[in-house]
Amino acid sequence: MTTAEGAPVARTVASTAAQATVPETGAVVLPRSGRQLRIAHGSYEAAIASVGASLRSLTFEGRDLVVPFGADEVRPGYRGTTLAPWPNRIVDGRYSFGGAEHRLPLTEPERGQALHGLLSWAEFSDRVIEADRVVLAAVIEPQAGYPFRVEVETEYRLDDDGLTQTVTARNIGADAAPWGTGPHPYLVAGPSGRVDAWNLLLPASEVLTVTPDRLSPVALESVDRHPEWDFRSARPIGDVFIDHAFTALSRTDGAAEVRLTEGEHGVAMTWDERCPWVQVHTADNPGIDGIHRIGLAVEPMTCPPDAFNSGTDLVVLEPGATHAASWRIRAL
Repeated sequence: MTTAEGAPVARTVASTAAQATVPETGAVVLPRSGRQLRIAHGSYEAAIASVGASLRSLTFEGRDLVVPFGADEVRPGYRGTTLAPWPNRIVDGRYSFGGAEHRLPLTEPERGQALHGLLSWAEFSDRVIEADRVVLAAVIEPQAGYPFRVEVETEYRLDDDGLTQTVTARNIGADAAPWGTGPHPYLVAGPSGRVDAWNLLLPASEVLTVTPDRLSPVALESVDRHPEWDFRSARPIGDVFIDHAFTALSRTDGAAEVRLTEGEHGVAMTWDERCPWVQVHTADNPGIDGIHRIGLAVEPMTCPPDAFNSGTDLVVLEPGATHAASWRIRAL
């Protein structure tokens, strides 16, 4: 386990009028994904929805870099959302922390797991709104399974190098709290619209194997033993199924980078040592043509699946302490 260092949280506040649709009745109704915030810089444009502080779209010169969804659409699954206070799964929704046993709601009932934290459907408030930058915030209130109070702030910022998201947690409660975070974008490489045709560069030497039915962690193994998941040299994804966490990442100046390309087009995602793990998923939804393998989920994570039980790379937020992690998406 690691302990987060204390640091002040930005408090700049800006307000915006809620963007809404107005039906014939005259009632003002928010879009289903919440308030709509748009930022732009150069050839980049992004749309963020307030529900889940979700990245709704990201384009470069009009080309999608992530799989988008509509403003008045219930967000499909976890597409683009902010994962907190844990990414991925907690097996059976149970864990021990601080000498107490905790049981979380099973938000992935078909597998009996607690999936992707507690804020995916929360409404985030505005703190900063600028032409190329927004900051949103929400508070995880003490509740069954997570009796801790953590303030979560997420910043989206565009510049010449793409979109950077930074998630900062601050423990505003009286007790130490377990913490982990990550994003959930589905990257898009090119016009074919299917991951099978895309080339993947994933500089990871180890993969966390999982059970086939529930995707519960089994063992950390070298990708040498699993050549189907060895993308240390760029190659086509083909029909390979991936829904695994990877680590032992090769880095340049501390940064790890996943690249996804098709012909002359592509997209890259980069992050630093605060995220020693990355979950990759080929978005397999057999029989559903509209979403089956249409993007590659690349999710840098501060900790692996089920870290609340294993303790591996788990952040422990002491009262008043903060922890920040960030990642960047850019066009190739």
